[in-house]
Amino acid sequence: MKKQNRRNFLKTAGVLTAATTGLSAKSTQAAPKNILSEDRSGVLVDITACIGCRNCEWACKKAHELPTQSIEHYEDKSVFKKLRRPDETALTVINQYENEKHLNQPVNVKVQCMHCDHPACVSACIVGAISKYENGSVTWDTDKCIGCRYCMVACPFQIPSFEYEKAINPKIMKCDFCFERTKEGKLPACVDICPVEALTYGPRTDLIKIAREKIKKYPDKYINHVYGENEVGGTSWLYLAGQDFKKIGLPEFGIKPAPGVSESIQHGIFAYFVPPASLYALLAGIMWLSKKRKENEEEK
Repeated sequence: MKKQNRRNFLKTAGVLTAATTGLSAKSTQAAPKNILSEDRSGVLVDITACIGCRNCEWACKKAHELPTQSIEHYEDKSVFKKLRRPDETALTVINQYENEKHLNQPVNVKVQCMHCDHPACVSACIVGAISKYENGSVTWDTDKCIGCRYCMVACPFQIPSFEYEKAINPKIMKCDFCFERTKEGKLPACVDICPVEALTYGPRTDLIKIAREKIKKYPDKYINHVYGENEVGGTSWLYLAGQDFKKIGLPEFGIKPAPGVSESIQHGIFAYFVPPASLYALLAGIMWLSKKRKENEEEK
């Protein structure tokens, strides 16, 4: 009888193991979209035209239903006294720097997710919760996210933020390129509201041509560099400026994409990872069988 119980125990445990392993391979395989379309959109930021009105900050919050105040509140320029970063409450911010050419005209720089062509966050995410879409957007899927925050560590621009203050259903927060608006044929909220057309939205290839033409036409106004054209393999947000980008908060990178080797490794490992719920079910089954075997032996 002991042999029979043991055989039944091992057989049942084997079925449970096979079931959980099969479940994980199908349901938890990380499969993000990572589409690099020639027709992808972008935004060209002409830093020399930005007046620091902060309307884009207000419009972004309105479009994403984040807590905000009246647009008049954003006329407050005291925020420029210190450098700011996008966070879980503000997906884009304006920072102000000294102008090397005109000291009485500060340089205003808009900061948000760059929507890289080869996103490090997509590569780092082990569950495929972040994807690069055909329209150029890099977006986050709350239903897949497990809160590991690897994307925050991987991002070379230090953009993704986590809602640490939320105990229930915290999210990774970052600019989503107004994904829902652009699907409907609308402009990104920040582009739509800019009163001086410092932001131009359109096909990325066209924006690079426009930027190059501006540099050629006004060589004294712009430095000969389109930031984002090649940095980290290219980004959907492009910048024109009148002085060195390093001096106005845009980090210096080479043309090589941010590390992407980890993508195939991590996603491959996670494809066969037993999710916690399945693992607990397996352990519970083994414990139940062990208990039944002990009860049967005691009865004998």
